[in-house]
Amino acid sequence: MSSSRALFIAHFALLGVAIIYGSSFLIAKGAMQGAVPPRAFIQFRVTGAALLFWALSPFSGKDKFLSIPIKDRLLLATCAAFGVTTNMLFFFEGLKMTTPVNASIMMVSGPIAVLVAGAILVKERITMPKVLGILLGALGAFWLIFSGAGFDLSGLFESDVAKGNFFVLINASSYAVYLVLIKPLMSKYNALFVIRWVFTFGVLFVLPFGGPQLLEIDWSLWDSSIVWAVVFVIIGTTFLTYLGNIIALKTLHPATVGAYIYLQPLFASLLSLYYGGESWNIHMLIGGIAIFSGVYFVSFYRRKIAV
Repeated sequence: MSSSRALFIAHFALLGVAIIYGSSFLIAKGAMQGAVPPRAFIQFRVTGAALLFWALSPFSGKDKFLSIPIKDRLLLATCAAFGVTTNMLFFFEGLKMTTPVNASIMMVSGPIAVLVAGAILVKERITMPKVLGILLGALGAFWLIFSGAGFDLSGLFESDVAKGNFFVLINASSYAVYLVLIKPLMSKYNALFVIRWVFTFGVLFVLPFGGPQLLEIDWSLWDSSIVWAVVFVIIGTTFLTYLGNIIALKTLHPATVGAYIYLQPLFASLLSLYYGGESWNIHMLIGGIAIFSGVYFVSFYRRKIAV
């Protein structure tokens, strides 16, 4: 595959990931409202996605788990601990104590954390275009979130809310570490092989937390909308998004993958125009320009250095 085609596929995959995440609150926001306990919901996500990745085993190359070096097996388990277990558990626990707006603000730290984690863990070079792009993207995302909250963030540092914000910050940071740690595995093994074992470990790591809550599910509350929301979360916001990210990581640096996080609130805003009853405003334009400019600087500016 040519390098230009690989780059196109990588960026197209990340664009798809951002659209799916941006639509998730609109489509699946009711799935956890009493019908599915939060940790049981995570168990559904991880187990369902793991089964889908195992279904793709015929396309995952000839690598065998027991035949790879033990340090790589441990690295797969570590990626699962950060990218699946810690990431998802702290997000849902944090969301119980904070607001969606505050959670979105904390998530903006994700690309910054990727940049820092890359420099610390794998000595990745921090270039000025990347720093400028991350700052522009953060500015745009903050602007979209602040304007959506009516610029009222008075409850951001209340005690329980602050704890929830901190949990979401841990969520964003753990995913950043995952993106950096999994990158070296992408150059050694088939991407489907890697993500299959990451989610296999993820199922085991989440089970002590999510397993007991599976017994608490009130199946009488389930209707077709809940079923479809859960299916969307398993296939869309778990299976396809993690698959899209690892496809991108075969070609791009973690900082570039992380920068696309800034597109999520933008797509959420755009989708709400058509499906959520919201109206277009100047804040969306300002935030959108800043976000796309940030993604450009991280992803494309001086490609020989930054990609």
